[in-house]
Amino acid sequence: TGPVIDMPVPASFNDITQDPSLENYIGWVWYEKEVLLPLRWLQDDLNTRVVLRFGSAHYYSIVWVNGVQVVEHEGGHLPFEADISSIVQGSPGIPCRITVALNNTLTPHTLPPGSIQYMNDKTRYPKNYFVQNIRFDFFNYAGIHRPVVLYTTPSVYIDDITVTTTSSESVAMVQYRVSVVGSTLYSLSLSLRDQEGKVVATGDGPAGELKVLNPNLWWPYLMHENPGYRYSLEVRMQAQVNEALLEDVYTLPVGIRTVHVTSTQFLINGRPFYFHGVNKHEDADVRGKGLDWPLVVKDFNLLRWLGANSFRTSHYPYAEEIMDLCDAYGIVVIDECPGVGIKMPESFGNKSLQHHLVVMEELIRRDKNRPSVVMWSVANEPASELPPAAYYFKTVIAHTKALDPSRPVTFVTDANYALDRGAPYVDVICVNSYFSWYHDPGHLEVIPLQLTTQFENWYKTYQKPIIQSEYGADSVPGLHSDPPLMFSEEYQKAMLREYHSVFDKKRKEYVIGELIWNFADFMTNQGTTRVLGNKKGIFTRQRQPKSAAFVLRERYWKIANESSCLPPIVKSHTLFL
Repeated sequence: TGPVIDMPVPASFNDITQDPSLENYIGWVWYEKEVLLPLRWLQDDLNTRVVLRFGSAHYYSIVWVNGVQVVEHEGGHLPFEADISSIVQGSPGIPCRITVALNNTLTPHTLPPGSIQYMNDKTRYPKNYFVQNIRFDFFNYAGIHRPVVLYTTPSVYIDDITVTTTSSESVAMVQYRVSVVGSTLYSLSLSLRDQEGKVVATGDGPAGELKVLNPNLWWPYLMHENPGYRYSLEVRMQAQVNEALLEDVYTLPVGIRTVHVTSTQFLINGRPFYFHGVNKHEDADVRGKGLDWPLVVKDFNLLRWLGANSFRTSHYPYAEEIMDLCDAYGIVVIDECPGVGIKMPESFGNKSLQHHLVVMEELIRRDKNRPSVVMWSVANEPASELPPAAYYFKTVIAHTKALDPSRPVTFVTDANYALDRGAPYVDVICVNSYFSWYHDPGHLEVIPLQLTTQFENWYKTYQKPIIQSEYGADSVPGLHSDPPLMFSEEYQKAMLREYHSVFDKKRKEYVIGELIWNFADFMTNQGTTRVLGNKKGIFTRQRQPKSAAFVLRERYWKIANESSCLPPIVKSHTLFL
């Protein structure tokens, strides 16, 4: 029905070709690939289960295997899978044809929301001309963005594991629940090993508690000499089916740590934690939002060079591979769902709400066992001053807490403190503001008063700790001006310093974090305020530092040295392969 071209996976399809119509394409695209499966998977074996898994696809997906529909999924950024055993087994030597129909259209009820606008003025637009309207400031990349894998399990298998931890000075408790699918007759044994491979605790059964003496706690980067410590929990399931002994084994990394929020502090393992970090995007030249291992590792090296101890997954869940490295390196994460651009009244209705609840279920199922994830964010800059926002966010936040009582929940606001109808339900106030940029542009002198007033109003109203979850200014690399003028590197530096002077006063009281917008420049829709994307990064899109990166690096390492119980931290790190 149309041209067929080669398309790499994982990658966004938008920037791969020279075709401008594909760059901004809205609608259905089709992917297809044939693969040969191992013969041992294809015997007519009722005890083997073959599964097709997608790390993510944007946004609405329908998947067929050998012409048989196997799964439908709404929403990007999160995984989905299908059991394809009955389709592929019993046909050895025949290629397995995987077909995916993918639609990137956003509606008022998707997450993120959007709308299709038809241009009916025939004197200005061709027949049936339409545009996709969005209310978020990043490019709406589409495609199969994360790995697609085939794997097997026994017909009786470990479906899910949930782990929570508590600890004191000398003992920790690891609570676990294991879900097994395929039979009610099975046995479960568990062993917890430290990083040297020594078994430190054992258990059995689908639910229980493991006692760990003198535990090594999971600590954030720059808060401990051995950050990101993880144990390995091996879960072994055995079941007897039709005279065959089936065994499924899954090993889950486990970090032992606690999180607690007071009216003025965020505590990790009982110690005050100050977020000095960044907001990011999954965004890069050519591959768009496609997973790119070299870029991922480069970003983590830059984060640690910067002295950043945290980031928010603005404005959607990031790849599991990124989250794995956060766990391993001790980078603290505010894990945000794709609830960005919720601006229209119709996006607060029951249809949108039900989908939002399902998205939170998928996100928590994926990331609930990650020690790096210390807080859930259910939205970014919604129209939370609208009347329906009160019930909407009360419901989403209550649902999130019911799914995971162990973590605080927030959403990121840019609303007026006196009008925000969702703020009463969050545990931490996360506020975005761009004084002297979107407000009073060019007037750096207003920042101290306006930022101080912002903090004092929010805290007086809610008595909750506050994170400055976004602040920043665009700077064009190599553009210089003294005195500082907007879009110059000097202006970006000057703005940061004005914000930092207020942060230093308020972090002695109730401000618990600062996250710069943004880690790196990123692509946006075309517009008169955007020159090849958003330029608020402290690094370029190619990961080269602007002047502001050095300002932030000096600050973050100073904060780390002030708050650490360790000897002065050296501004370097070595990555061993």
